[in-house]
Amino acid sequence: MKEPVTCNLPICNSPKANSPRVLMAMSGGIDSTVAAMLLQDQGYELVGVTYRVYDQISQACMEKEKGCCSVNAIFEAKHMAQQMGFEHHILDIRKDFNDLVIRNFIDEYLQGHTPNPCVLCNSTIKWGKLIAMADELDCDYIATGHYARIGQQDGRYFLRKGVDETKDQTYFLWTLTQENLARTIFPLGELTKPEVRQIALEKGYEKLSKKSESQEICFIPDNDYRTFLAENVENFAEKYGPGLFVDTSGKRLGEHRGFPNYTIGQRKGLGIALGHPMFVVDIRPESNEVVLGTREELQGKTFRAKDINLMKYASLPDGFEVNAKIRYRNRGAQASVYHENDLLRVEFHEGMDSITPGQSAVLYEGIDVVGGGIII
Repeated sequence: MKEPVTCNLPICNSPKANSPRVLMAMSGGIDSTVAAMLLQDQGYELVGVTYRVYDQISQACMEKEKGCCSVNAIFEAKHMAQQMGFEHHILDIRKDFNDLVIRNFIDEYLQGHTPNPCVLCNSTIKWGKLIAMADELDCDYIATGHYARIGQQDGRYFLRKGVDETKDQTYFLWTLTQENLARTIFPLGELTKPEVRQIALEKGYEKLSKKSESQEICFIPDNDYRTFLAENVENFAEKYGPGLFVDTSGKRLGEHRGFPNYTIGQRKGLGIALGHPMFVVDIRPESNEVVLGTREELQGKTFRAKDINLMKYASLPDGFEVNAKIRYRNRGAQASVYHENDLLRVEFHEGMDSITPGQSAVLYEGIDVVGGGIII
């Protein structure tokens, strides 16, 4: 099979007056700021945009580079754009974000699933709004500070892992369409995080170069989703109150606090002592039961995925071999894929821990993203 090309930065050797115009998504953090610097150095004409998605300002938002929930970060991004000499816009998407991303997040937990809101936000909110705004502002491309690359082969675009695999973010971007990818630039795809920090330092932004990071969900203060559900679901404690822990044979083991407070694979914080390690292996919303089992019982070899988006290939033959990744920090494992109507059945060659409904399954061929779906 021929080697696909990587195309993160469209060639830009033209004079300033004819430079490609790029809509740069800026969070106020180091990654998007350095991405803007790199594009400007390449000769692109930039227009900055920062989302206003949520008004909750947690301590983590203020101190770290997780900028999308902080009003302060919006002004940091605007100030940076002004310093670099290009226009900046604020895009208020709070209503769409609440109606789609936050609502889905709550609904998924109330069905016993564990959602990944960043995946949904990227496809339904961020890229959709970015493409529309790029058209309005006569921008040829959009750019972000994600650590990812874009490959092209046989007329198709697809994601490739970033050079820094410890920072690679392709897992969160598998929903992007061919149109999205054709108009997207990832300036950081060929760089490591230390290299990005060094660029910021060399450009004279010492404070920015030392800015720490957060892996929190932007609208979940202190990463406490349980408190968020309790505060945002009417009569949460009454509707989703105590139920039973049971084992895989149905034996009652004790009482839990309500099934939405648990996730597949959870071992700590169960509030029950059984004399040996036990894990959440299943959640049954209809009976408010949380099933506990051993690590062996936590393992599975197959799952089905919905909402499939293929990238590298237009179709896959049954039995196609992939590396299937079922969590962001999961290294993935070899598996075969099969079609079942609109679903894909993924069969691991060996057992995999914590196959969790609601999470994304992203399928790789080496460093290339073949496609992805939502585990059901």
